[in-house]
Amino acid sequence: MKISSPGDKIYNEHAFFEQLLSLDGKNILELGCGNADITRMIATSGTNRNLIATEVDDVQHNHNLQISDLPNVSFMFAGSESIPLEDNSIDVVIMLKSLHHVPVELMDTALVETHRVLKPGGLAYISEPVFEGDFNDILRLFHNEEAVRKSAFEALERAVSSENFILEDEIFFDTQLAFSNFDEFEQNVIKVTHTDHSLSSELYQQVKDKFMLSMGDDGASFLISIRVDLLKKNI
Repeated sequence: MKISSPGDKIYNEHAFFEQLLSLDGKNILELGCGNADITRMIATSGTNRNLIATEVDDVQHNHNLQISDLPNVSFMFAGSESIPLEDNSIDVVIMLKSLHHVPVELMDTALVETHRVLKPGGLAYISEPVFEGDFNDILRLFHNEEAVRKSAFEALERAVSSENFILEDEIFFDTQLAFSNFDEFEQNVIKVTHTDHSLSSELYQQVKDKFMLSMGDDGASFLISIRVDLLKKNI
């Protein structure tokens, strides 16, 4: 396993895992669903999909509970380290850029829980952003995630070496992240409800100045490197 490697293609991640995974007719668990945008795509892209989407940010979870047009989705307030589901009940677990948000001391437990709820031979699709590039140079000014992303990778290594999981594949690709202006970046990154980013006026200006270096006529666009570890539950 490698924590980083150059991606050879640019993908929309939803389109990527729809090609990689067989989701129709499956019980799917999305851990850390955020604003449920990807949840909606998964739920409406195929047929006969039953989806459980968890979130630990109570503000965002309460927003998700207001969604009324996804009858095949159940929203749960739960952390990945304590999944309120029965053993061997899920076909596919999806974690999109969320493992590194689990407290470091609970990452191993989260992967044990993932193993527990998966059916024998079930798959866990775990994607993590690689800590490199212009976007992370901005992020590190006020929220440096390099250490926790490394910890997430090491937890995955331990899960595979424990033989709970078989590493089916490890894939690297790039994806585009775009903002029309700094206000959108501030709203979607600095002011996320799951983390309190209290920036001083001086630091706020440093972040804005750094962001504006990437602004063009059509906004700011960043190339984000993604690592996907596709794990299969070992029977």
